[in-house]
Amino acid sequence: MTLARQILAWYRHHARPLPWRREPRDPYRVLVSELMLQQTQVDRVTDRFEAFIAAFPDLAALAAAREEQVLAMWSGLGYYRRARMLHRLAREVVAGSGALPNSAAELAGLPGVGPYTAAAVASLAFGETIPVIDGNVLRVASRALALAGDPRAKAGREAILQWLRPLVEEGPPGPVNEALIELGATVCRPVAPACDRCPLATGCRARATGRPERYPPPRRRRSGLAVTWVAACCIDGRGRWLVRQVTEGPILRGLWLPPIAELGPEEPPDAAARRLVPEPLLAEPRRLPAMRHSITHRRITVHPVRLELQAGGAATVVGRWIDPAEPGVPTSTLLSKLVQSNDLPVDDTSE
Repeated sequence: MTLARQILAWYRHHARPLPWRREPRDPYRVLVSELMLQQTQVDRVTDRFEAFIAAFPDLAALAAAREEQVLAMWSGLGYYRRARMLHRLAREVVAGSGALPNSAAELAGLPGVGPYTAAAVASLAFGETIPVIDGNVLRVASRALALAGDPRAKAGREAILQWLRPLVEEGPPGPVNEALIELGATVCRPVAPACDRCPLATGCRARATGRPERYPPPRRRRSGLAVTWVAACCIDGRGRWLVRQVTEGPILRGLWLPPIAELGPEEPPDAAARRLVPEPLLAEPRRLPAMRHSITHRRITVHPVRLELQAGGAATVVGRWIDPAEPGVPTSTLLSKLVQSNDLPVDDTSE
């Protein structure tokens, strides 16, 4: 049995029943799933994918939606630029041919579609004979070859392509690509790979060394950017939270959150919160324990400050009042973290 046949046989018996894998493959569903899966765990995507498809069942429905509606259905996945680019893509395609192109070269010309996504949609949905290389496939191939160098460097990538091309050409290309991705995600894991369950184990050079986890070598991580924010947690007598739409900046734009701002080095959090919500009907601010939040390479320290509104004051405050359990607007996981922080003891340093 050839290597491609071994991989496909394993995949038929062990593939996870994910909602975007239903046959026949719909190019739109493949595209949505691939964009959602970028830098987001499968279990989180599974929870949001079906709801998103139900709201926007095709490109035309997505193109007709408002950006705020799209962001709301994307809530919980993070990296909201993906949703904005998908929305822009839908409008561009609907205004043109009305259908996604069927080649990786043409797909790569669409908004938000990079080489990986283009190859994935072209291969999985249209059967193009092209390798699909994500982090999982890089790891599987690096271990199969015991590739000592960086698989993303020119020489390493070419060695991996030479290994992949015959497998994909034997095909069918979509299932072979997806099987390799699945193998890396579930068996050939970064830590504690399950080599005893791997269809490539017999010929795997990294396994033969006895230390498969050494391949591929670790990547140099991007240095993190430390940021400090204050969040004004303004709550009315009905338990509703004040939120405002973020209109500027590279992150969170278009989302609705409690008033937030970068905290100056000498500014007390409670004073900054009152600056964000200068409402005379607010009770005295109460500082809550600081919390951590991460967005891309930013490592954010957030200082929540509770601002309770006295009766009758909500109508005078600029913003929107929402139930955080059912916000009805696109928001971020930061909101749920802030809601949880309000169940913690108050920080006495605010006295």
